[in-house]
Amino acid sequence: MKKNVLLVGGRSKAKSLALSLIQKGYKVTVVNEDSSDCRRLADLDKFPVFEGDGSKPFVLEDAGAKDADIAIALTSKDEDNLVVCELCKKKFNVPKTVALLSDPLKTDFFHMVGIDSVVCAISAVTSIIEQQAFIEEMAKVIPLVEGRVQILEIPITSGDFAAGRQVCEMNLPDEAVIACILRGDKSLIARGGTRILAGDKLVLISAGSQGEAAINELKGGSIE
Repeated sequence: MKKNVLLVGGRSKAKSLALSLIQKGYKVTVVNEDSSDCRRLADLDKFPVFEGDGSKPFVLEDAGAKDADIAIALTSKDEDNLVVCELCKKKFNVPKTVALLSDPLKTDFFHMVGIDSVVCAISAVTSIIEQQAFIEEMAKVIPLVEGRVQILEIPITSGDFAAGRQVCEMNLPDEAVIACILRGDKSLIARGGTRILAGDKLVLISAGSQGEAAINELKGGSIE
């Protein structure tokens, strides 16, 4: 059965996201407050479009919020996105809510009040910049020659040597680098003082056969 996604606001973002979700097999409904935007969206003839303020319960009800599996608030105002997600979650029992956020300082608050996922453009751009800077630095250490580099994803359990230790405590081979740490829905840059936790997944880049030696260190604390 196709999952139902309710998109609220977003203007051009709603169009792009809706078409992408439909291609992936989702059923999409769009709510938009702007009449001209609604007409353009309706002309696509790909999904139902409802005109109205998505922060009003009766508008969400008309759009079938009670049948949605996912609600995504894309308006330009953080406070409106908060209200939309709160209504969808608490009044219409939507299982998963997603809010677009312009102020990264509000991220913790949005999670605290029960919004499942928060997407902040500023935080995303910052993360990309940090990762790119790290990759450029890493490229000076590891010769990225085609066919000679391995990229490994290594899950860390509570019994592994790396669990609870800082990256700088790991005695990795010279040509093996922990590129980043996947922790839940977050991606962390692996710096020397970053502590590795059970449940993390480490993205390791290694040259030649150094990947196996690095895994031995992370898992058992010994390099052969």
